[in-house]
Amino acid sequence: MLLVGMLDSPYVRRVAVSLKLMGVAFEHQAVSVFRHYDRFQAINPVVKAPTLVCDDGTVLMDSTLILDHAETLASAGKRLMPASGDQRREALRIAGLALAACEKCVQIVYEKEQRPAEKRHLPWLERVTAQANAAMRELERTVAAADPWLGGKRLDASDVLVACTWRFSQYYDALEIPAAYYPALVAHSQRAEALPEFASTPLD
Repeated sequence: MLLVGMLDSPYVRRVAVSLKLMGVAFEHQAVSVFRHYDRFQAINPVVKAPTLVCDDGTVLMDSTLILDHAETLASAGKRLMPASGDQRREALRIAGLALAACEKCVQIVYEKEQRPAEKRHLPWLERVTAQANAAMRELERTVAAADPWLGGKRLDASDVLVACTWRFSQYYDALEIPAAYYPALVAHSQRAEALPEFASTPLD
């Protein structure tokens, strides 16, 4: 399988780290939706990262959908997403918060780096920043109770997504998402980033 996209995308990094943790073999191509638009378009006409090209040529996109497929390829003991019950519902709750935070952090980056300064709308930037911090506050409360991981003794899909979201926020939006407000997320990130699957998949 071929994973297409840059690791500075939290969505691409989420998939790459998860595939490594699940032991699902893949090749990574660092193709940018900005700098390599035509090359990406030749792989996926929608030009959306991450894109996964399956062994039979089927093209999947969206990190959550890609990982839903990947869970079917991993052995039972390696899967990251709880299969059912309260654990799965909690993992979905956390994923919703982390994906909301991630989406708003990406929007902050686009406002700062893609929109010309004279066309920026400050009330919109303030709104998405507030939404990102609201999601981070909910995640902070949740992560503070981790033991040591969100699902218990073993790292799961929630941990990967939260860690990738937090790392992205601090790489690009540290002024808007002050680390001093989120000590539990900082500690959780440090634990996750020390794992070989994260260390070998650096954002920077």
